[in-house]
Amino acid sequence: MKNCYFFNFLLVALVFSNINLKAQNKENDKTRWTPEDIINTEYMRSVSISPNGNMVLWTKNKAVKEKDRFVSDIYLTRLDVKDNDTFKTIQLTNADENDFSPMFSKDGESIYFLSSRDKGKKLWKMSIYGGEPIKVKEFKNGISSLSWQNKNTLLYTSNEGETLYEKELKEKKDNVIVVEDSLHWKPTRVYAYDLKTKTTKRITNNKKPLNSYTVSEDGKWLVYSVSRSRSYASDAQKDPFYFLQNLETNKVIQIIKELEFPSYNFQFSKDNKGFYFVSSEASDPQWNGAGISQLYYYTIATNTYKKVNLKWDLGIGRGFNVVGNDVIVTLANKVYYKLAYYQKNGNSWSKKTIDLDKKNNHTTLLSVANNGTKVAYQYSTASKLPRFYIADVSKNKFTNEQEIIQLNKKLAKKPITKSEVLVWKGYKNEEVTGILYYPENYEVGKKYPLILSIHGGPAGVDTDMWSERWSTYPNILAQRGAFVLKPNYHGSSNHGLSFVESIKGNYYEPELEDITKAIDLLANKGMIDTNQLGTMGWSNGAILTTMLTVRYPDMFKFAAPGAGDVNWTSDYGTCRFGVSFDQSYFGGAPWDDLNGKFYNENYIIKSPLFEIEKIKTPTIIFHGSEDRAVPRDQGWEYYRGLQQVGKTPVKFLWFPGQPHGLGKITHQLRKMNEELAWIDTYLFNKPSTKNETFKKDSPFAQLLKIEKVNITKNGNFGKVFNSTLIPETVSVKKDSIEIGRFEVTNAQFKAFNPEFNFEAGMDNYPVVTTKEDALKYVKWLSNLTGKKYRLPTSEEGKNLHKLAHKAAAKENTLNYWAGYPITIDEISEFNKKVQELKSHLFKKVGKNKATKVGDAEIYDLGGNVAEYFDDGIYGYSAYDFYDVNNNDLITSKYVGIRVIKE
Repeated sequence: MKNCYFFNFLLVALVFSNINLKAQNKENDKTRWTPEDIINTEYMRSVSISPNGNMVLWTKNKAVKEKDRFVSDIYLTRLDVKDNDTFKTIQLTNADENDFSPMFSKDGESIYFLSSRDKGKKLWKMSIYGGEPIKVKEFKNGISSLSWQNKNTLLYTSNEGETLYEKELKEKKDNVIVVEDSLHWKPTRVYAYDLKTKTTKRITNNKKPLNSYTVSEDGKWLVYSVSRSRSYASDAQKDPFYFLQNLETNKVIQIIKELEFPSYNFQFSKDNKGFYFVSSEASDPQWNGAGISQLYYYTIATNTYKKVNLKWDLGIGRGFNVVGNDVIVTLANKVYYKLAYYQKNGNSWSKKTIDLDKKNNHTTLLSVANNGTKVAYQYSTASKLPRFYIADVSKNKFTNEQEIIQLNKKLAKKPITKSEVLVWKGYKNEEVTGILYYPENYEVGKKYPLILSIHGGPAGVDTDMWSERWSTYPNILAQRGAFVLKPNYHGSSNHGLSFVESIKGNYYEPELEDITKAIDLLANKGMIDTNQLGTMGWSNGAILTTMLTVRYPDMFKFAAPGAGDVNWTSDYGTCRFGVSFDQSYFGGAPWDDLNGKFYNENYIIKSPLFEIEKIKTPTIIFHGSEDRAVPRDQGWEYYRGLQQVGKTPVKFLWFPGQPHGLGKITHQLRKMNEELAWIDTYLFNKPSTKNETFKKDSPFAQLLKIEKVNITKNGNFGKVFNSTLIPETVSVKKDSIEIGRFEVTNAQFKAFNPEFNFEAGMDNYPVVTTKEDALKYVKWLSNLTGKKYRLPTSEEGKNLHKLAHKAAAKENTLNYWAGYPITIDEISEFNKKVQELKSHLFKKVGKNKATKVGDAEIYDLGGNVAEYFDDGIYGYSAYDFYDVNNNDLITSKYVGIRVIKE
């Protein structure tokens, strides 16, 4: 018995000491995945390694609810200072502004960065040892895309400022958006800023907008790309133009004219003799459509370029990183990415495998040190949260791998659903892959709902890496009890040229066959219930979702398409890349005669709008108002069609100011919460029972709570034991002590002392009594019930006082009756007025909001009457001053009882 008492004592002391404890009901269960968890997942971004290899500079996004946006803060990790299992990390900036593009100075002693603070036109600098950032210079025309030319010279992009033409338009308050105007170009250019002389110099003289630039290690060479169009792409052209500039002589030549596809990601080799870049190739590049990425090397001396033989048919999957004159390439590998090392030998390259054990197929390179001796990378799988590592690198050997920092510690405590790579035979009996996520607590032999989560593109891909985000969140869906399948249908990237090109002129047919065959496979295995299917997706995922509901009107219980097309005839002229996309996949322009009909019939027969009367699936539609990738009015056409046909419930959410992806915090959360409610209603048959007029912390909600407590037939708080009224107690934590829900009332105390009298109507007001009678009361209560009742112990009382002090600001104290933030200096005078009062200040128990003590909700802890514990008094009475600046125990004339039951 003593051991049990001691255990309970320790337990309650621990519970009481946590001021912020919340009930562990399902709504607040920290093991459950929530939309907030998804959008707040942490990643290392903009990673760079210091010149001496001892530091890693990086950024991390955070949500700023007040501004309804995500911003990044800058962090510095010291690889020469250990911190438990990782390294010492210092947060360098922490504001509500966006601090981005951090870079080390050439000597590694300083950090330069850009920021949205002060209108975002300033260059900032801070020491690696900390301190406040200082302004280096303000650039009135803006500054972006920082790069070092040499130790004293920073290159950046900007423009020449407002022209007279622009100024006059501004004065007229003319806000017309000019789509194309070849007479008034507004070119961005490369400029140099000398940190010593504090002077600027224009580097490029391009007449059209600059897209990107890269400078060589020795500062002699600059390669840059220039758009052909001022604003919206005039697509299906060899866009942009590319130029190589000698920064010593300022000679400029146009380069890479022959390649059919845009080129990008220019990176110089360390010997400054040339640069690597990426461009795509396709069997039919006529409209600049889908292809696979290949690596090229440009030799400056000969002004020629050559494709690097990757000895890999699937091409590049996710870029490359230069290591000296060599290169590490992230190769496409279907549902994986495979790292490979290519050593440059003159004008050829030898391929070497990088041995990272099981990490190779799941690794994303983040940065390679400038001297090529260290590499930072991210490792994850579809069911493993991202982890971040640093390693020494020598050619293809990664050694001394160590974790840089552990992020997402709260998420790591949540159960993560099992995932696996699914492979099946799809269109033309060809191999198709996908990621299958299992339902929570999966039982073999039991059939579960299946939700399709379809990626965009169509040349996107779902790989075996962590990819929970606002547009797709398998862990939340798995916790609701469903399988989630992310299919890499024909047309997806990472699977080779023939696979990605297979839907050109054949849009929808291979993809739908791939997806329906996956459903058949899982059904034949007895894993899914084909009467509980749903489909969702964004962009091309929405396009496929919609056509699935057209072709299979009885198959799905819900559809949740976001930013998807339904009418290709209107898409062609309004999508910013409609010429390239639509002609590539539909075989030409809408007016092209393909079958003697004087028009391209694919634009009609492939448009769900013209078959929308077939749809019977409850559909929730999402679209951004400023979307130019899938024009915003596609959402309206979709909604209008379903609304007019009237065969199914439809809901349409329009996100103002949002482009193709949702950027605002409120919009991302709204999308997920609306989508989940739709899924709950139509897939799980669990429509929300929430009363939208009911506010959880309203006075009415408080009244409802009070009505659910123990009240006798004659209206007294408490419960009846052997015809005697006693206090109600509630459990602090499972299998631990219980505490009185309310203070002991006058009516309850009278059951103990029949001679005790109180004013009529005050049965449910708190009793005011002596310590002696309080002890007699709990002894009497113990004898009556056969249970152990007592006052709080000394430790419990002190911890209860901490809770009471926090609650008192909104409860029944003298401060409340004053009606304003009364100060301690005014109390003496105010009490003179209180003495004039003929009635009392006490309230019926339960009039204030409950306070959480572990799992228990108890009332009036912070006011009404103070309460006894073993060797003192805690809390405040209605006649006591609550001093926000002093939480010490007080003395009070008005003290009551709150019982503890063991």
